[in-house]
Amino acid sequence: MKKFGFLVLALALMMSWGCAKKTVTSEAPKQEPAAQEEVVVQEEQVVVEEQTPAPTPMEIYEQTYGSLPASHTVVKGECLWWIAEYPQIYNDPFMWPLVYKSNRDQIKNPDLIYPGQVLSIPRTGMTLAEVKDARKQAGASWKALDPAATANLPSNIRQELGYGF
Repeated sequence: MKKFGFLVLALALMMSWGCAKKTVTSEAPKQEPAAQEEVVVQEEQVVVEEQTPAPTPMEIYEQTYGSLPASHTVVKGECLWWIAEYPQIYNDPFMWPLVYKSNRDQIKNPDLIYPGQVLSIPRTGMTLAEVKDARKQAGASWKALDPAATANLPSNIRQELGYGF
């Protein structure tokens, strides 16, 4: 019962504290008549500016996708799975075989990468079939071979999958 009393007391204090109230004046601010007389009407010049159309969501996505890094320098403790999972790389760990395939000249064993290696991240020229094959090779279930809508993919693959921009 004491808890209920404290609760009621706390609510009463909060209600009585309230918000600061504005003072309301019923008089409208007076304007000086001299200021009204000094207004000079100037001829309006009609300037027709060509407006560039707003970029489409696909164009915005392509700009964002184009600004993603095209390479990644390996740091100690990383693996291809983690690199592919980074939001700025693919945002999908099952896409690590794409990184491996594009860097076979540096990586002999996908389980062994070394700090300081600069890996190229393929961004263009891939097809949906290649992405699905990479996901299958990485161990994605046959039900989930399509990458998630949050994955960083080229716009043509996103369109093919039916994902929005």
